[in-house]
Amino acid sequence: MATQLQPGDPAILFDLDGTLIDTVYEHVLAWSAALRRANISIANCEIHRRIGMSGGSLVRQLVREQTTKHRAFPVAQLEQWHDTAFAKATREVRPLPGAERLLRHLSQNRLPWAIATTGGRQQARRLLRTAKISPKILATGDDVEKAKPSPDVFLRAAQRLGVPIENCIVVGDSVWDMLAAGRSKALAVGILAGGYSQEELERSGAFRVYANPADRLQHIEDLGIS
Repeated sequence: MATQLQPGDPAILFDLDGTLIDTVYEHVLAWSAALRRANISIANCEIHRRIGMSGGSLVRQLVREQTTKHRAFPVAQLEQWHDTAFAKATREVRPLPGAERLLRHLSQNRLPWAIATTGGRQQARRLLRTAKISPKILATGDDVEKAKPSPDVFLRAAQRLGVPIENCIVVGDSVWDMLAAGRSKALAVGILAGGYSQEELERSGAFRVYANPADRLQHIEDLGIS
């Protein structure tokens, strides 16, 4: 059944890591540890620039930039090593400032929202449970063929809400979120908590950029949300 919206009301599709919860740098360190296990040495700052991509795309791009030699890398094994290290690093997960209040405000005002993340379903559910966030709708990397910057996960979340993607606002912290939103024809809104600058997010398509979810709630009317 389609979600019933009031005229002019959008639905909100949230990324998870770096948008609602403070886990971007745990991802960086987990990927660094996984790559080192495969004898691949890459600076953490280079890894950070790709957080939000699918694991396969992240590994292929990083390795391609570091060497001209044609080698096969165990992407599935690297992803498993990353997931193990990430799970250990995120036994305690902190919501970003204002995340709970923002989601509560949307729910109390009957504005539909969903979470759309590149991470797998099991990982996402564990993080949400630890952070005490309970979305009615969750779309993950396990639900789609292509991860961000493909728009598929946002399209799937909108479909599950029963809302046309053109009536959705995508909120994310990375350039990959902004690119995916643009490709899906949703309005893109950036959050600075993931480490990308305002200029980078705006260049990638962000209509507005906020410091964190608390700042987003403070300026909720900017995007026509009452």
